[in-house]
Amino acid sequence: MLKKIRTELIRKLIHLLIALSVPLVAFNRILTVGLLAGGTLAYVVFELFRFNGIKIPVVSSLTAMAMRKRDQGRFVLGPVTLGLGALLALLLFPPPAAATAIYALAFGDGLSSLAGRLWGRLRPSFLFGKSVEGSCVCFAAVLVSAYLVTRGIRPALIGALAAALVEALPLGDYDNLAIPLVTGLAVTLALACAV
Repeated sequence: MLKKIRTELIRKLIHLLIALSVPLVAFNRILTVGLLAGGTLAYVVFELFRFNGIKIPVVSSLTAMAMRKRDQGRFVLGPVTLGLGALLALLLFPPPAAATAIYALAFGDGLSSLAGRLWGRLRPSFLFGKSVEGSCVCFAAVLVSAYLVTRGIRPALIGALAAALVEALPLGDYDNLAIPLVTGLAVTLALACAV
């Protein structure tokens, strides 16, 4: 159990780091897009090396430490979908919705998993093995971050609800794509309707 929690902490720390792309994009959008695209591509190359027995210092070790049981013996896809999710949010949505989408990925998805592992007790069948506690943490984290970005309770509530609903689905690593895309679209529509 302790090893699972340590692995989850490492994975979610990486998840939380994707939030740094929001202040970075305010500094330089092109640089941020380049870093996300280049970092994702570099990870794919390094992971292909690792998968084929060629260890890359730091990257291979970090991947091994963050690897879940289901990822053993497979290409670890999570960092690819994480980078692509943030990149697509930046490219597809206006700044407030893009920031909210990235924060939903970083804080909503990242913290929900930790909360579910540490405190999750209620696991009804409609949550596909996930916990009510984790979903509530996802909703709260996205609500707070969305409100701080949009300064509107309606887009924050809509974004938080969208993120929590998608996070509850059994999407595996593909939630890193679905959460920012659905949340970004929901916030974009909510902001457009508010005008």
